[in-house]
Amino acid sequence: MARGLNRVMLIGHVGRDPEMKYTPGGMAVATFSVATNDSFKDKEGKLQERTEWHRIVAFGRTAEVMGEYLKKGQQVYVEGRLQTRSWDDDKGQKRYITEIVALSVQFLGRKGEGGDGSGGGEIPTPGDDFAPAPTSAGEPEDLPF
Repeated sequence: MARGLNRVMLIGHVGRDPEMKYTPGGMAVATFSVATNDSFKDKEGKLQERTEWHRIVAFGRTAEVMGEYLKKGQQVYVEGRLQTRSWDDDKGQKRYITEIVALSVQFLGRKGEGGDGSGGGEIPTPGDDFAPAPTSAGEPEDLPF
């Protein structure tokens, strides 16, 4: 019996530099946003563009590399899985957030660069030294942020 599939693949531009935090156990956590664009025709047949913002979270070595090298405006390929978590806010209200847990991130270039998407040579692309995000069993249930 199939267990299901939870996979997200995005190519877009980073909306802000990653925010770095650490779990009580010392694991790095990087959070950043990625914008993707798509086009559609409105009722009058005019081509319109829509931007969708995605919240990305990376853990461990991947998070450390994101914090060091990832900058606003860079084009990236993100592969990961959707995760929804909940917490109680200051007023005791249950809150939910859906985010993409990054399993791999590749740097493609900066917004406005040449069009080939090759990016600058100073930014490494993920390889064997990039640790995947922990599986559900290894993630902290209640991140303190």
